[in-house]
Amino acid sequence: MSRFVRSACERFTPSFIVAAMKLNIAILFAIGVLAGCASRTTEQPADTGSARVERVETLPDATSTAHTVDEYKRDLAQRIAQVNSLQVYSGRPQALLRSVVVLRYTVDAQGHLVRSEIMRSNRDKETIATALASLRGAAPFPKPATHLLRRGQLEISETWLFNNDGRFQLRTIAQPQMDR
Repeated sequence: MSRFVRSACERFTPSFIVAAMKLNIAILFAIGVLAGCASRTTEQPADTGSARVERVETLPDATSTAHTVDEYKRDLAQRIAQVNSLQVYSGRPQALLRSVVVLRYTVDAQGHLVRSEIMRSNRDKETIATALASLRGAAPFPKPATHLLRRGQLEISETWLFNNDGRFQLRTIAQPQMDR
C-alpha cells in the first residue's frame, strides 16, 4: 500500500466519517427547508380570472336584478364561486379535465334550493360530492325576479369543471379551456 493511501485511510477514522455524514445530512436538511420556503411559480396566463368572481347585485329585499334566466344563472354561478372561493380554480381550466359534473337544480321564489339532481358525471364520487356541497353551501340564493318563475320556481342547469387538483370552475363564468 502506498504511503498516500495509508495516510488517507488513517485520516478517515470511523468518527470522522460519522461526523462528515452528519454534516451532509444537516446540509441536505437545510436545503430542503429553504426549498420549501421558495415561491413556486406555475404557468398561468396574465389574466388569472380572479376578477371574474363578481359581487351579485340584489335589491334591498335580496331580489336579483337579473332580467333574464341567463343573467340570473350567472348571478348564481358567481355566488357559488364566491362562497366556495377556496375550491374554485382561477385561470383557465386544464385541457383534459378530471371530471365534468352537470347538476340540474330548482330555486323557489324566496331563493331557496328546492332540489338538485346529477344530470351527468364520470362517477367520480369526490367531485360529485364537491359539486353538490358547493351548491347547497351557497344557498339561499338571491330571489329570482317573478317573471322568471314557472309555478313559483326556476329550474337551472350548471356544469362544474374539475381540474386534477379537485378545484372547479362553473362553466357559466369559466374562462376558455386550455388547448393542450
